Formats: sequence, structure tokens, C-alpha cells
Amino acid sequence: MKLLPRLVFAASIALSLTTIDAKSASAALINYTFTVDSPINTGKGFFSFDDSTFSNDNIPEALVKSLSLQFDGDSTVYTEQDDLNYPDFPIVFSTTYLTGQTSSVGLDYTFDQKANLSSSRSYEIVGEDFTIFSSTSPNTEIFSGKISYKKVPEPTTLCGTLFACGLGWILKRKATSIKKVKV
Repeated sequence: MKLLPRLVFAASIALSLTTIDAKSASAALINYTFTVDSPINTGKGFFSFDDSTFSNDNIPEALVKSLSLQFDGDSTVYTEQDDLNYPDFPIVFSTTYLTGQTSSVGLDYTFDQKANLSSSRSYEIVGEDFTIFSSTSPNTEIFSGKISYKKVPEPTTLCGTLFACGLGWILKRKATSIKKVKV
């Protein structure tokens, strides 16, 4: 009787991990969040891209499918269509050659300030670098900062983990109640 709950638990974990691996191997929209940190602007953003569209260049790149960025304290939302070179940009590129990490990516996104139209400020995100520069004098850097990225887990991964934990909890609870009945 002790073997059956353990077999069910092991089989459910193996099944959920198999499903996760099958999903990860296929092309999918990959989601990332990112954080902007500079002396003047801080903010949070989100972007997604199709990992099957990476180019075969030395530095693989893919077009961003959707992007949104909002600076703290500002109601303006910047999207992929705000890129100065849209529709050819923004792009996501692999930073594996820089970091050595296999699933490391960077964003290439350049856009003008929308909140204050009289301002000549422009913003540029390239990998982990955030730059504020003058759009009237593009070689003049006003401030710089850092970008940090975090991959958003796929729903299958979360569901598989929750399923395995829930099943384990149920089986443990059932085993405890069986022990109490025998005593």
C-alpha cells in the first residue's frame, strides 16, 4: 500500500516535466520584464518575441512582437511603435557571447520622449545600457543607467509545478490519515 502513492507521485512529476520539456523545445513567444535604473529615470517594462525568428548571424536577433515601458511617476506608455526605426526595430539580440549564459538576451530600442514634446530628449536601450541623449545633438549623452532583465516563466511550467506540489500534499495528507486510522 505504501508503494502506490509513491508511484503515482513519481509518475505525475515525470509527466509534468515531460510536458514542460516538450513545450520548451518548440518555438514560442518568450516574455521578459525589464527594469530601467538611471539617476533621472526609473521604470519597468515588458517585451515578447518569437524565439523561432532568431537570425543566423554571429549575434542572433529577432524582432520584438510587443513592448511596453513606463517610467515611474509618468503616465506615458512607450510601445514598440515608438522606436525611431519602427518597423525594423526594436529588436532582441542574444547576449550569450557577452555573458556566457545560454538564455541571455538584450533589447535594442531607441525612442523620443513623449511626455514633454518641447524637450529634445531621446532614450536608447542597448543590452544592459540605458542612455538619455539630446535628439538635436545625438552624440551628446546627458545621463546613463542600467537595464536588468528577467524572463517570465511559461504558464506550463507554473501549472506543472503547482500540480506536482498539490498532488504531493494530497498524497501526504492521505498517508497521514491512513496512519491515524491504523493506530
